[in-house]
Amino acid sequence: MNIVWDAIGQQDWDLAHQSRAAALQQDWAYGSTMRLLGVTVLRAHIESGRQLIGLVQLIVRSFGPLGHLALCSRGPLWLAPLSAGDKAAAYRALRQTLPLRGLRVMLCSPEDTEPAQGGLGRWKRVMTGYTTVLLDLSLPEQQRRARLEGKWRNRLVAAEGSGLSVHRIGTNPGQYRWLLDHEQSQRQTKGLAGLPLAFYEPYIQSRRQPAECVLSLRADLGRERVAAMMFLIHGTAASYQVGWSNDQGRDLNAHNLLLWQASKELAARGVRTLDLGGVNTGRSAGLARFKLGTGGQVHSLTGTYLV
Repeated sequence: MNIVWDAIGQQDWDLAHQSRAAALQQDWAYGSTMRLLGVTVLRAHIESGRQLIGLVQLIVRSFGPLGHLALCSRGPLWLAPLSAGDKAAAYRALRQTLPLRGLRVMLCSPEDTEPAQGGLGRWKRVMTGYTTVLLDLSLPEQQRRARLEGKWRNRLVAAEGSGLSVHRIGTNPGQYRWLLDHEQSQRQTKGLAGLPLAFYEPYIQSRRQPAECVLSLRADLGRERVAAMMFLIHGTAASYQVGWSNDQGRDLNAHNLLLWQASKELAARGVRTLDLGGVNTGRSAGLARFKLGTGGQVHSLTGTYLV
């Protein structure tokens, strides 16, 4: 097992990432954007013999002279079938070779759903697992619509006949800044968390064609905008990031219409998986029901481990 730090190029990374429809947190552009925001980011590739078997992107927090904490979120990205023992060996090698000075702490929250599968049995879990809902956009549209929960589908039908019109929001910052302003207000009033709002512009502009990185849709009733959603695209996967609706939009089920239209457009772009984000049936029961009603697969990760 060989760990090579910061030696792989973006093209090779992107090809591997796309092949697995992997999470946003392991996207090259995610790391590059975090660096622009002043965050330390480390990347490594894992080899077995001459075979590339994994990629790892870590966000590093420094505690002055005390040391560093490196977090691998939604990774490593495994590129070959590996036994639990092989994964455990890779974790040991990553921790031992971390290119950081002083005390080095490494946390991993992998995509594995069972500790035994991920080679994590010997390490201490420090946080419970994250749960999200994944939509399989590789399925035919008719089949995806049939999977919608009955009430969710009825609300979609009502929205389709409500007079709402759906429009794509442009990729220039001035065209979507109003949506991020609404998101900032929501975070302040509802105690919501998410990516730094400063993250979105550099991420969207990180490729030659910004439309490769984002899809934002707006629902209007007449000349008034009543709801909007933003999705970040990372290779052959996408993640729901921002949603806003006023009272009229909620009454007209605008988010059902926006999410359905977004799923169709993302599928047409070749996106295979849409990650709808965290599900919390206690704190945000309404939002959880909305996501679960899409017929997507509940994906519960095993947790965060001190490696």
